[in-house]
Amino acid sequence: MSAQSEHAGSSTLSLDALVNLLEKIFLRHGTSPEVARVLAENCACAERDGAHSHGVFRMPGYVSTLKSGWVSGRAVPVVEDVASGFVRVDAANGFAQPALAAARPLLVAKARSAGIAVLAIRNSHHFAALWPDVEPFAYEGLVALSVVNSMTCVVPHGADRPLFGTNPIAFAAPRADGEPIVFDLATSAIAHGDVQIAARKGELLPPGMGVDSLGQPTRDPKAILEGGALLPFGGHKGSALSMMVELLAAALTGGNFSFEFDWSNHPGAKTPWTGQLLIVIDPSKAAGQDFAQRSQELVRQMHGVGLRRLPGDRRHRERARSAEGITLDEQTLAQLQALAQ
Repeated sequence: MSAQSEHAGSSTLSLDALVNLLEKIFLRHGTSPEVARVLAENCACAERDGAHSHGVFRMPGYVSTLKSGWVSGRAVPVVEDVASGFVRVDAANGFAQPALAAARPLLVAKARSAGIAVLAIRNSHHFAALWPDVEPFAYEGLVALSVVNSMTCVVPHGADRPLFGTNPIAFAAPRADGEPIVFDLATSAIAHGDVQIAARKGELLPPGMGVDSLGQPTRDPKAILEGGALLPFGGHKGSALSMMVELLAAALTGGNFSFEFDWSNHPGAKTPWTGQLLIVIDPSKAAGQDFAQRSQELVRQMHGVGLRRLPGDRRHRERARSAEGITLDEQTLAQLQALAQ
């Protein structure tokens, strides 16, 4: 298949071609080859899987944050082996994904040995979907849970001003006879990137997503982005989970809380400077039946009670559909090509 094919008003690129294009952009704007490759693969895979709010839509934000000097695109993560089941990484004001890549072999080895291991990443920037961080562990037969906090944009339940980030939680588990069970959810009522996309398209949001600058409920995404804030999902329940993410991703790792960093002196900065925690479990150490078979039985029972769509099903359908190529509209492709020049 050719790397790129043309359609009316759009172009279809292979995954490799899109990765190579994004890698050129990152290199052009000052990252090391190692960082460029990790970020390009992450972004391209999100686009492939239909996670458009974390796909190529993010590239101008990556570029502006690199140009502003807010984040180091050449940071070399420092991996610290601190305990039998604990790994720390100082991302050195770089992106979180290269820090995870640097620590991954030690993390997996510890999880295999002790049955469980924790990775605490600090001094890091995370600007991508969270599920790509945990899904690969499930393909290795491991269970993984990750949390990351972000910039302040969510009003805690019962408060009148924003304090938390969107603070997502991602989980992945293997199952027999099927793709891993993987989900990635923001603890806000809607992901920040989805609000940005709605604003760009001129669409209204469903009720209950956010408030305007006066604290009044609004469906206007621009009002949320321009002085307003998001709400947590599920009221006090989502708010409690968001607080938990702040404690695990920032307090426990040594990273910044969502409210602790100030990027006012870096116009164009977009990436939150926070922390990330991953917990990886080797289910082979558990008693009872094979975990992947048990996961499969749970899925069978869920289907048996009428559930037709599991978490991650849409992503896998998009992934299969994209095997023939990833379609980008002409304007988006031209923008990416301009960024690569």
